[in-house]
Formats: sequence, structure tokens, C-alpha cells
Amino acid sequence: MFIHRDALLYLLIVNTKRIMLPCQNRGIFLALPSNKQPHLTEKMMKLLHLVFLTLFLLMLSFTAEAQENLTQTVRGSVVDQESKFPLVAAKVFILKADGEVIGNLTNDRGQFRLENVPVGRQTIQVTYIGYTPTQLDNVVVSSGKEVILHVELEQSSVELEEVELVASRSGEVRNEMAKVSARQFSVEETNLYAGSRGEPARMASNYAGVQGGDDSRNDIVIRGNSPQGVLWRLEGINIPNPNHFAIPGTGGGPVTILNNKFLANSDFYTGAFPAEFGNGTAGVFDLRMRNGNNEKHEFSGQLGFLGTELMAEGPISKESGASYLAMYRYSTLALFTFLNINVGSDAIPAYQDGAFRLNFPLKNGASLAIWGIGGLSDIDILLSEQTAPQAEGDLYAANQDRDQYFGTNTGVGAITYTHPLNVDTYIKASVGISRQSSDTYHEQIYRHTEGTGDNERFVVDSLPPILDYEYQETKLSAYVKFNRKLSRKASLNVGVNADWLHMNYIDSVRIVVPQENSVPVLQPWRVRWNADQGAALIQPYAQIKYKPSDQFEMVAGINSLYWGLNDNSFSPIEPRIGMSYDLGGGHKLGLGAGLHSQIQSPYLYFYSDVQVNNDPQEYNLDMGLTKSFHSVLSYDWYPAKFMRIKAEAYFQSLYDIPVEARSSSYSLINAGSGFSRFFPDTLVNEGTGRNFGVELTVERFFSGGYYFLLTGSVFDAKYRGSDDVLRNATFNGQFAFNALFAKEWSFGQGSAFNLGGKFTTVGGRWRGEVDDAESLRQLEVVYQNETVNTIQFDPYFRFDVKAAIRLNRKRLTHELAIDFVNVTNRRNILTLTYVPDHPTGNPVQEEYQLGFLPLFYYKIDF
Repeated sequence: MFIHRDALLYLLIVNTKRIMLPCQNRGIFLALPSNKQPHLTEKMMKLLHLVFLTLFLLMLSFTAEAQENLTQTVRGSVVDQESKFPLVAAKVFILKADGEVIGNLTNDRGQFRLENVPVGRQTIQVTYIGYTPTQLDNVVVSSGKEVILHVELEQSSVELEEVELVASRSGEVRNEMAKVSARQFSVEETNLYAGSRGEPARMASNYAGVQGGDDSRNDIVIRGNSPQGVLWRLEGINIPNPNHFAIPGTGGGPVTILNNKFLANSDFYTGAFPAEFGNGTAGVFDLRMRNGNNEKHEFSGQLGFLGTELMAEGPISKESGASYLAMYRYSTLALFTFLNINVGSDAIPAYQDGAFRLNFPLKNGASLAIWGIGGLSDIDILLSEQTAPQAEGDLYAANQDRDQYFGTNTGVGAITYTHPLNVDTYIKASVGISRQSSDTYHEQIYRHTEGTGDNERFVVDSLPPILDYEYQETKLSAYVKFNRKLSRKASLNVGVNADWLHMNYIDSVRIVVPQENSVPVLQPWRVRWNADQGAALIQPYAQIKYKPSDQFEMVAGINSLYWGLNDNSFSPIEPRIGMSYDLGGGHKLGLGAGLHSQIQSPYLYFYSDVQVNNDPQEYNLDMGLTKSFHSVLSYDWYPAKFMRIKAEAYFQSLYDIPVEARSSSYSLINAGSGFSRFFPDTLVNEGTGRNFGVELTVERFFSGGYYFLLTGSVFDAKYRGSDDVLRNATFNGQFAFNALFAKEWSFGQGSAFNLGGKFTTVGGRWRGEVDDAESLRQLEVVYQNETVNTIQFDPYFRFDVKAAIRLNRKRLTHELAIDFVNVTNRRNILTLTYVPDHPTGNPVQEEYQLGFLPLFYYKIDF
């Protein structure tokens, strides 16, 4: 099926449709026209110019009015990094441009409050006797919302008097157990980077060794690994794929359910991660939610091409300090019909999502939080409603033979309890439930035409069903973490993460067999999935940190993973180690290594292509764990106060990868990105792979009104299937380079205009020689087995530009931004697709990535 891509919201409109198109025996599949690229209509371009210019001038005029000096309250807490125990009498201060100091000491609960802080970017410094001082750069203080900070200080390994020199923490990970391949990311970064669209995954694709899998999705490829190797955690709970229109077996999607408005600063890992993280072989997102304002009711609204959002937060009880935070987002694309934009189809994808958090402070510094996130998405492509044949360039071609309905539901709810028991001990525990489902229903279109020429019309004869499936996964989760400082030099961290996963998969299909000069024949229903089963996933861990001096630090730990579905999925000991040594003068060395394992995508265990009395006979139930050994050597250098240069070299040995029992090039190492389910033959854990490479990051943190980030990596990712041939992994781009820059001009009182750009180039993916005969039989591109991944697509290039303005009024902040994605409209090839009856006569066509796409939003905080 072809979908014309002349659409402003290609990301949401066109690419979500790709979910819906199944091919024979291969599940969900897409065919898009190769000769079309998205572009803006002249009418739409003028409208964007008018919207941007009008709002810009309107808001700018606000600053021309005489107004009182705008200030805001900055408050928060200071705690010990490991025990989370409040630090009393810590000094928190801001040094203003005129030399005046705004400062205060924390109270007996570790809380501080700074009144009348001027709006704009501020630098906040925190010191405490016996602890390493810290500095928070570029804290954006706006008139619309109070700034609430949670600062964690690291205790020095030796007794120290109070010092005035302040260490910078920009980009340093919050987890004290991580020594290599880890970075903290902030909400500000998800907004600052051009092309990130406020999403953690798209933001992370700017880091060294990380690249996007597909413009239409936010899958990420880390060091050549499959995107399915990425672990998502929220408040310690293992969460399902946090994206709309999520396909089983993937970790991404067209648009995220997560929203940077409710996330706190979080950690991202690209390799050799600490022992507390299991069931992931590529990387980890360790996400945290923030609490709502517990003193003042605040609100936020946002209107943009990606949705309309509302958020509220405030105190439940000012006496107890209890607070709430709630947000909701809704997207409907009826706007584009109103604007007369041709999206090539009447099918309009719709989605909505939301989140909430209730936080209740308890006695002795404890707290209880009740929180949840969720999202719904659906799309109906009803080609039977076409009244006449479509003109070339709108909606045409091969699979105009079915109506398609697709929807997904995702929800997570949990309770989290935290308690610093004393100055040395801290406990955190969470219990929760999550559910994710996806369902598809297809109807074959039988119709005939009446009339001729301009009067030719379709008449529907019947709509028999040909595909029906529903996947449901419900998970009960529990997490507990116990951290104790054994001494000033050592600490212990133990815990367990346990899940009970109930899997319910139902799938039936009827194959349409073409007949010469007659109506195609529908074969009887065939069941491919019929599973209703549960299994436990248990992951205990223990790790110890030893810091004999402020220069040297070492972390050692073990993780264990048990998957109760079969007897082959138990990894009793997975050792992890990390260490760092401060050479002085801003130089630091790091070393990390560890064994990591992961279960397979649960639905793959239950697929059957062999049936006895119409009862599916699952033959992948005995698949074991995929294993990966990581080793990393890192070097950090801070040549100046706001500069950082980081280099890492790594090697990964992958083994026990599922491959086909028969001799073939197939391997699950190449799966996990896109809109396709997988229908593998009998799988055995006999595949191998290896990845190695070097990465370089040159970063100037935001200061003096500008920042830049340069990241580059050179790598090689290979694998062996059951035919024992060493091949390029599909994601082996071999090189990736990103360059980001932004300049901010301040005016008025804390108002600012920001202009930034991003340039990305990545090596192309790999393919083989097309098997024409087999492709014709299966109606999709099939490669000759012996040539798989021997031909590389052309390199990927993209240039994005982002402009944003922030305007402060009394108790009100406006923000307007527009993101121009792929401003050069470059045609980056994604893959080959099979298009029977293509006008050129060649059914094998190139499918391209995202073309030029402008996205804007307007936000107001009050």
C-alpha cells in the first residue's frame, strides 16, 4: 500500500499508518512510494510564518511596557547522595551579576529557600563541611513557576573543612555507582537540543555512540546494538515500551508517552552499567518523576503540532507538605483537514496520554508517592470508503485491498516509599502494575466499479475479515533498594527487582490466494498465536563502593537474572566492576566491565507455524537468554570551567543470540526497530556477535549565552548466524557524528531568544541482493541469504534548526518555539520496499526517511 507523504505531520500521520499494513506470513509491513518526499504547501508555509511572526511581535511588545522588577522563589532540599539523609546548615547561595549574594542555610529538614531571585539563568552553589561542594549551572528562573531543586552532595573520603572552591557537576550522572558510559540528562536538555521534540530518546541520540533508528520513530541504536536491548525504568519499576503505536518486540515508537514536564533529571547508560540494572544488553534509561509544588498552585498549557497539553500542580495540604501533579495531552489531526493539507488519506491517527503523582511526606523524612502514566492510540484506515479510484500521488497501489484498524493501550501505576532511616542508611521500595496491549483487525475489500471515465465509482460487495490479533501483557512489579554507608570510604547497595508477567497473545490470519482471471480465494483461518501464560522475572543484585581517597574510587557488584518461563533462562552470577582515578588538573580515567543478559521479546516464545488439530505448537518456548560482555575504558578532561572532553573505547562480546535452527543468516541481533512483528522459524541460542569502537565528546556547557556539543564515534558491529558467516549487523553504520550549537540573547527581565542548530551524519544500514522470485511470492523484499548485509546504503545526513523565545511577565511566562527538521529536505534512504504494480514497472523501490518538517509549540506557565 502506498501512502503519499506530502504532509506536515509526516511523523504522526503517515508513519503511524505503517503499523497497519501486514504482508503474507510476515505480519506488519509497510510499502511507501519512493518518488515522493514530504514538503510544505505554500499556504502552510505562509501560515507558519504568520503564526511565528505574530506571536513573536505580540510577546515582544509586552516587554516594551514599564514593569516592576521580576523575581521568583528558588527553594528545595539538600541531602546526602547515598543515604538521602537531610543535611542541616548546608550553605546555598546565588552570586548575582552585581556582586550581591542571595543565600541561606538549610533547616533541620535539609530545606532551603531563596526569595526574590531575579528571573533568568542563575548559577546556584551549595557547600557543606566534609562534602564535595557542587554548582548547578544555568538554572532557568522564570516568573511563571517556582524553581524547586533537589541537591545531593557526595561525602568526601577524608575529613574536610568547608571550602569555597566549587566543583561543576554538569552532565555527571546521579548514580554514584556508575563510573563509565553514563550521563545525567535534564529536562532543559530535552528542550534545548534541536530535533529532540522534548523526548528523552531523541535527545539521547545526540550523545556519542548513540543514533536514531528511523526518523519516523524514536528507537535508538547504542554502539551498534539492537534497540530492543534498551531497558526502560521509572522510579525503579521496569516499565513497558513507553510509546504510542508501540509494536511488540520494539522499544520505541512514533511519539512518546513520556513528557519532560513531569520528569526530573534522570540517568542514561550506554554500556557496562552498574549491577542494579538487569535485563538489558544495550543501554538503560533510569527515569525519575518530580513532585508537584507543595506550597503554591501552578498551571501550564501548551498548544503545538504534537498535541495540546494541560498540567496542574500544587499543595494537597500545606501543613503536611503533600502535593499533587497531573497532566494530560490530546492530539487530533482534524486541524490539517481544516487547513486543507493533503495527507493522502482520510485516516487520522489519534492519541492521548497523561500522568499524575501524589506525594505525601511522612515522619522522620520518609515519603510516600502514588503515581502513574498511560496512553491510548488508534487509527482506522478505511479504504472501502473510497468512492472512486485515487489519482497517482495521493493514495494508491498494491495493498488497496483491505480496511485496517489498529490501536494500542499502555498504563503504569505504582506506589513508591522512600525513607532515610538514619544518617547512614536509606531504603526505597516500589510496587506497581502495568499493562500494554495492541490489537489489529483487517477486512478484505471485495468491490467492483461502475461507470466510466470521470463517472467511474467503487461499489463494495463484501468485507470479510482476514486478520485479527490482540496482544496483552500485564505485569506486577516490586522493587526494593537498601543503601548503607559502611564508613566514610565504603558503602553497600543491595536490592531486588521482581516482576510477574502474564502474557495473552491471540492471532489468526486468512491468506488471500490470487487466482488467474477470477476472484482471489480466502484460505481457512490459521492460528499463529494462542497463548495464555505467566512467568516470573527476578533480578537480585548487590554492589559495594570503596573510595580510599578522593582520587580513586571502585565499585564492584553482581546481578542475577531468573526468567521462569523455561529452564534455560537463568543467569546466576553476572559480575560488574567500575573504577575511576582522578589524575588532577581536570583529568580522570575510568574503567568498566560486566556481564549482561536479557530475555527475548515475550511474544516470540509462543509463535507457531505448525499446528496439530488447529492447536498451535509453540517451538520457541525453550529459548534462553541473550548474553553480552561489556568492557569500557574512558578518559575525561575538563580543560576549562565550562568545557569537557570525553573519550571512550569499548569492546562488547555478544553470545547466545537466538538464530534459526536451520542454516541461515537470520539473527535477532538485527531486530527491534520499525513497525514489524517477527515470525521466526525455530530459534536456538547459538548466534554470536561483537562490537567495538571509539567515541569522542567535546562539550561546552551553557555559559555566556551559548553552548555546543560535538560527538563522534567510529565502530564496527558484526554477527554470525547459524550459517557461521561473519556479517555486518544491520545497525553497523560504522560512523556517527553530531554537531549541536545554540546561542541565547537575553533581553528585558529574564526574557531570551534562542537560536540553535544540529547537524547529523551516520553511516547507512546494510542489505543484500534482492531475491526477485521469493519477493514476488511473499509480496515483500526478500534478500538472497548468502548476500545478506553485504551492501550498504548511502550515509545519512540531516540538518535541523530550532528557534525559541521565552518571555516573562508578572507571574506569567510565555514560551514559543519552532523546530525545522531536515531543513535541506535531503532524501535519506531507509530501506527497500516491495510495491507490486508500481507505475515504473519495478516493484522494488527505495523508501526514504523524513523530509522537511516544521514543528511548533506555544506554552504558557502561570
